[in-house]
Amino acid sequence: MNVREARINAARILGNAALALGFAVALVASVYAGALPLTEYFFAVLLVHVGLGLRLEAAIMYRP
Repeated sequence: MNVREARINAARILGNAALALGFAVALVASVYAGALPLTEYFFAVLLVHVGLGLRLEAAIMYRP
């Protein structure tokens, strides 16, 4: 595995982790909606956007 492939895989893995964490935070925030403020939803949206950005970056870098 060369350096380029390692960067692509790292971006893809971090993107997947950020997406999963963002959706998990949103799920927990929706279950405990009365106890959590809106900042939890902001954090979830931020994580999902970062995850999508990393996934897009990996897809663009993967092109030959």
